[in-house]
Formats: sequence, structure tokens, C-alpha cells
Amino acid sequence: MSGILDGKRILVTGVLMESSIAFHAAKVAQEQGAEVILTAFPRPTLTERIARKLPKPAKVIELDVTNQEHLDRLEGLVREELGSLDGVVHSIGFAPQDALGGNFLNTPFESVATAMHVSAFSLKSLAMACKPLMSEGGSIVGLTFDAQYAWPQYDWMGPAKAALEATSRYLARDLGKDGLRCNLISAGPLRSMAAKSIPGFEELADVWNTRAPLAWDMNDPEPAGRGIVALLSDFFPRTTGEIIHVDSGVHMMGA
Repeated sequence: MSGILDGKRILVTGVLMESSIAFHAAKVAQEQGAEVILTAFPRPTLTERIARKLPKPAKVIELDVTNQEHLDRLEGLVREELGSLDGVVHSIGFAPQDALGGNFLNTPFESVATAMHVSAFSLKSLAMACKPLMSEGGSIVGLTFDAQYAWPQYDWMGPAKAALEATSRYLARDLGKDGLRCNLISAGPLRSMAAKSIPGFEELADVWNTRAPLAWDMNDPEPAGRGIVALLSDFFPRTTGEIIHVDSGVHMMGA
């Protein structure tokens, strides 16, 4: 029986650990029939080691989304490996330590600019770098953390995620004529590499212990990975500019 991504070619960014949502997106994508290629920065060798735990081999390309030379060469490297793409997963985010952990009012603009460049503008950069590879249309899926609210300790990553969400909508608007969809998964908190960089993460995550209608497991990234794969598939052919919540329902709880 074929999978929902049978025959599709997917580029996945952000595989840093086996606990990464991106790892599980790549794993489920392969299980559903896709050919997968990974990008990594700043340590491709780390991603190569993690990639060995996937069901099938996956080539790893070094890609710094803030480096235009890296973006310019991406098309050629992917074309050499896969020929073309049907989908792209953006799982990239970063903020300097002084932009997190309760320092919102004192964070310098330089740190805010870094967070915005890596976490939001990079969605546009990656989409445009991959657009020539998706001449038959395709799906771009990113990851956010619900930017409707001001979360404890999250500080400038909150505005960066808000910018990411707006960027996704504008990409959906401008790339729709080319048959490209752009959507986001808004996942609940997970004990990932990204979480480890947030001081006071447990305080933020504790919201899910008291407000989630469905039990939420911070050690299980697979539901978010499955959500990504669903949006990469042809089962959402007319859905774009959307944010799908994979958070056990916390987003809709009033109290």
C-alpha cells in the first residue's frame, strides 16, 4: 500500500537531534513514500549522524539561511541529488540568549534583528531558493509557536514567530499563482534542542499540564511531524496561508 507522499521529493531543514520535530517529519515522510534530502547548519556532521537513524539514507547539505551564497547554490545541489522538489519543511529558529528568558525590555536591536532574520525572513529566503525546483507546484510547511499570546520567558522569539506567521501568509498570497502552498504547524512545547535554549522553559511548558484538553507529551514530537507530512501531501490541495495547531487544544481554551 502506497503512502500519502509516494513519489514526492521533500527537503527538510532543522534536523538537529532525534527529538527534533524535523527529524520526525523526515521519518514519517520517508515512511509515507517520499525521497528526503536534509539541510543543516552549523554542524552538518551532527545531522549526518542523526540521519543514520532514519528509515532510509538521506543526503545532508550545509545551508546557512542567512548566507546568500549558500542559498544560491542550493538549487544546483538539490537538483543533482533529486532533480526537483515537491515540498519544503522550514524548521529553523534562533534568538541570542539576551533576547530570551525575561530580558524583553533590555534586548538590543542587534539581537532582535538576528532573531527576525533567522526565524522569520529565512522562510522567504528558503522558499525563493527552492522555488525553481518546484515548477510543478508544491507545499512549503513551517513551524511556529502560537504568536497570538505573550508566553513566559519566550520574549523576542514571540515577535519573531509573529513575523514568521505573517511571512507565511504573504508567501501564500504571492506564490499561489505558481501552484505553491505555504502553511504552518503550531506545535505545543517539546523538549527539543530549541527548548533547551529557552531559560525557564518548564514554566512556559507548564501551561500544557493544566490547560490541554488532550494529554500533551513533551517528549513526543511525532504528532507535529505527522501534521507537517499531512500538509506536504495532496490531501490539502486548496489550503494555503493556514496555521494548523498540533497542541492538544490549548490554543482554543479560554481558561
